[in-house]
Amino acid sequence: MCTVTFIPLSDRILITSNRDEQTLRAPAELPEAVELKTGKVLFPKDGKAGGTWIAMHNNGNVMVLLNGAFHRHEPAPPYRKSRGLIFLDIFDSANPEKTFELTDLTDIEPFTLVIWQGNKLFETRWDGKEKYITPLPPHTPRIWSSATLYDDQVVAKRKAWFQAWLQETKYITTEGVRQFHEFGGDGDEAISLRMNRAGILQTVSITSIEITSDRSIMHYRDFNAGLVSVTEWFHAIKQNNQ
Repeated sequence: MCTVTFIPLSDRILITSNRDEQTLRAPAELPEAVELKTGKVLFPKDGKAGGTWIAMHNNGNVMVLLNGAFHRHEPAPPYRKSRGLIFLDIFDSANPEKTFELTDLTDIEPFTLVIWQGNKLFETRWDGKEKYITPLPPHTPRIWSSATLYDDQVVAKRKAWFQAWLQETKYITTEGVRQFHEFGGDGDEAISLRMNRAGILQTVSITSIEITSDRSIMHYRDFNAGLVSVTEWFHAIKQNNQ
């Protein structure tokens, strides 16, 4: 939920997310398929609030959450609902981008969503007062870093690492992207992609989703528990090429 990359290839889309969390937080549950109103959804479940930060739908949609919007904010609890549960409300839809626009986010902590739906890419942000919806070019690689953990200077540095890795990597694979998410950086663990701040706050898992025209694969690795989960399924609804 704190570092996300989007990489389009000729025959697939790769979306990968590092979850940075307090080490004392209850561990997440391994990804499990849940039947929601609009179909089957696969996601790792947050051990505290029961929501999630990344999910894939059997209609082919994928969505990822980052904490914060544009800048670091001062938390002002109590909030009406966790961001991870709001995530599921929005994702239980054929059109999450439109559902985000229509969802009441009053008293919800700021967040960012990266949405892949119908071969289109969207970035949506809630800053606590206003919603922002930005369509993005679906053929351009991107990296996001959570505004709550990384300032503008560090965000720019991480973008530079990502661009350098893209230029240096002749053949991009799902495993290669996961390795970048695990080892990318300049040796400073506080801001590396797999970050560690005095053992109090650290990257606890990496989730990668590979999307083709007819199927999606979720690869989940929990560092603290030493567990790996891989799930593949075919889309119930074939995506339109747009």
